[in-house]
Amino acid sequence: MARVLITGAAGFLGSHLCDRFIKEGMEVIGMDNLITGDLKNIEHLFQLSNFQFYHHDVSKFIHVPGPLDYILHFASPASPIDYLKIPIQTLKVGSLGTHNCLGLAMAKKARIIVASTSEVYGDPHVHPQVESYWGNVNPVGPRGVYDEAKRFQEAITMAYHTFHGLETRIVRIFNTYGPRMRLNDGRVLPAFIGQALRGEDLTIFGDGSQTRSFCYVDDLVEGIYRLLMSDYAQPVNIGNPDEITIKEFAEEIIQLTETNQKVIYHPLPTDDPKQRRPDISLAKEILKWEPKVHRAEGLKLTYEYFKTLSADELNKIEHKNFEPFNRK
Repeated sequence: MARVLITGAAGFLGSHLCDRFIKEGMEVIGMDNLITGDLKNIEHLFQLSNFQFYHHDVSKFIHVPGPLDYILHFASPASPIDYLKIPIQTLKVGSLGTHNCLGLAMAKKARIIVASTSEVYGDPHVHPQVESYWGNVNPVGPRGVYDEAKRFQEAITMAYHTFHGLETRIVRIFNTYGPRMRLNDGRVLPAFIGQALRGEDLTIFGDGSQTRSFCYVDDLVEGIYRLLMSDYAQPVNIGNPDEITIKEFAEEIIQLTETNQKVIYHPLPTDDPKQRRPDISLAKEILKWEPKVHRAEGLKLTYEYFKTLSADELNKIEHKNFEPFNRK
């Protein structure tokens, strides 16, 4: 039985990856410090003999006894609220955390895939975004702690690949959604659905003309799995190229939730990207992958999940108490 370590295992993506690798018949070791993750996302796995959980911060030395075949490094704050609240931890998990995971992969002779993001492209001058585009990123802006953490993560991963010959993979993840997202984490989809469920007006930042491309989580997990099992070491975009404006998306949410909320507008945050759409030609060619779940279907599944949340969960304000982490 192959053994896999998944960091960020209690998060949105990490928990779905745990499910997938359990389904593939592997022994899964989940690791998370629970700053933004939630044990409820993986509690259904605790009864399984081929699942273990380590409560640990990957920015510190990682020890996992026994062999490892694969490492998936998905530990990272992933929303604007996260990396504005805990900027130092965001940088540390992308740098020290990645370094520790790569070192563990070397020691275990394991193949590792790291989760990069479309944020490496910044506010792009090239549209749609192709892997060969180097990006337009402000390193000292409020989003820089996340953008540059991911860019460093890619650089150190490639250094380990070229210098040490380590088997590495890099996935550039575009906007993804689905069950287990945190409702009030600042990202547009859960923000809109949360506001609709609470009977609040939907908030758009800017004039709503900026675009995003939303990929359902099952499609993303399939792309990640195929990339991990491939022989391709360069970065690969995984996302849905079906582009929509934020204003149009708000209208879709209002229609989906059958509410009559108004849309209100606030100033656009600094360095917020105006366009997001992946070019997935490389994924199609190398991985034979493309998304299958239409946005209408994925949104319905996601909305059904959010409707099961309690009133307390609907109304709670992010963030968790980050003490004692936020001053280290």
